[in-house]
Amino acid sequence: MQGGADASADTRLDVSAWARDALTSVNDVPGVHRAGLALTEGGGRQLRFTASDRAIDEGVNWCHIDAYDDVPLNTAVRTGKPVLGALTYLNDRYADFVERQRGTATVAVAAVPMTAAGQTVGGVILFFDQSQEFGPLQRLELARVGEDLGARLRHAQRAEPRPLDDMSGEPLSPEAIIAVHAVPADPAAVSESRRFLRRTLQDWGINEETTDVAVLCLSELVTNAVIHARGGCMVRVVLEHGTLTTTVRDSGSPGAASTVPVEDPLQVHSRGLHLVDSLAARWGSELDSVGTTVWFVMES
Repeated sequence: MQGGADASADTRLDVSAWARDALTSVNDVPGVHRAGLALTEGGGRQLRFTASDRAIDEGVNWCHIDAYDDVPLNTAVRTGKPVLGALTYLNDRYADFVERQRGTATVAVAAVPMTAAGQTVGGVILFFDQSQEFGPLQRLELARVGEDLGARLRHAQRAEPRPLDDMSGEPLSPEAIIAVHAVPADPAAVSESRRFLRRTLQDWGINEETTDVAVLCLSELVTNAVIHARGGCMVRVVLEHGTLTTTVRDSGSPGAASTVPVEDPLQVHSRGLHLVDSLAARWGSELDSVGTTVWFVMES
């Protein structure tokens, strides 16, 4: 698997520790000689990736990969469905990926989505040096691996400190256009956030239908942040290569880290997320010790 711009060893110790433990545990699966992890980030156009052969003593080396690369792991993350099979079986769909495995010990792979609270938060890929049946029992066990890793990832993310104004997300191309808006902890500020987005998208030449839907989605997320999380939030809008990504980062509820069950960490956002799920092309979320970051994507 080919990485993009390489990131230095991860300094966010909680997620780094989770990744080391996750890679160690899945490498213990019989027949596995290598494993990789991918985490959804920012606007979902890229994934943060690491593998067992990238681990170092001080942490984990990550790189960013294009979420739309046609490889089994990325497909599992995008679709929320596993991709399993021998290399000979996968060759018709993933010829380039299979070609890169030539000369290695790999004879089969299993790419499994990692899930938490019903949402895909990343994926894990196992490289087998022994033939696999991938029967019903093994498929069930692999699905449980994805669920367990996803739940543990949520725990790690919730322990990660991150400033409210950290909206860095994934790397952006030089052609990307960005606008940022701070929303105070005041319900009256929701309407100003709507006006901000509408003005911004009109200035960028986004069509009226897309603008209306984006403003509606943003309104729901900002309302949840201001009323339910009872704090301010930051809004970031990015237009890149015809794709519009809107991100809302809230400051969390008082005591949320200890009172919101990790099995349903986004329950305070449920109404807004249901609407976003029905209207946006894609959406995702990230948790940390400060609050929640939710993003949605629309094609302009």
